Amino acid sequence: MSDFQTIIDSPAAAYAEGLRFFRGTGMLNDALSRLVRDLENNGIEYAVIGAIALNQHGYRRFTEDIDLLLTREGLERFREKLVGLGYRPAFEGAKKKFRTTEENVPVEVITTGEFPGDGLPKPVVFPHPTDVSREIDGIKTVSLEKLIELKLASGISAPDRLKDLADVQELIKLKGLDAEFASQLDESVRKKFVELADAAKAAGDRGGN
Repeated sequence: MSDFQTIIDSPAAAYAEGLRFFRGTGMLNDALSRLVRDLENNGIEYAVIGAIALNQHGYRRFTEDIDLLLTREGLERFREKLVGLGYRPAFEGAKKKFRTTEENVPVEVITTGEFPGDGLPKPVVFPHPTDVSREIDGIKTVSLEKLIELKLASGISAPDRLKDLADVQELIKLKGLDAEFASQLDESVRKKFVELADAAKAAGDRGGN
């Protein structure tokens, strides 16, 4: 088995792995499928978030890791049941960052109650996975509205997370969302969503991509 980190360090190999990923094969998808199976077999509630969730909702973007939403209890169970049996800490002392032992794919955990973006308290918080997950192709995935809400809160509060706002705009264009969708989001992020939706509409009216 090749090492995932070695592959993504090579432009040619990373490109080939990206093509396999978008076809539903490749090392990252193999690791994801096994991770989902291991979580479910051990009764650990989860939802995929981050770039994996973007792909689950139809926005094709390659990623170099798997982001999971777990409860604190779920994280403890993950450590007890799975670390040493297919997963290892990403580095000595790591509490929420892991790697698969077979492919060396990074797995990063966010827990219920954390705040997106800068990590400071705000109206938008990472929720319990069972409250926001939707099963897509056999994988429990954060819902579209919660994914957008979390990314908006992240991009608004953290200057180094502007790509989260770009992700939202791509979802707006892909899903044909308009300003009315903002009513499904927390009030604190509605203004930014409308701004991005209006910009996407204006670009479309001009014939932009």
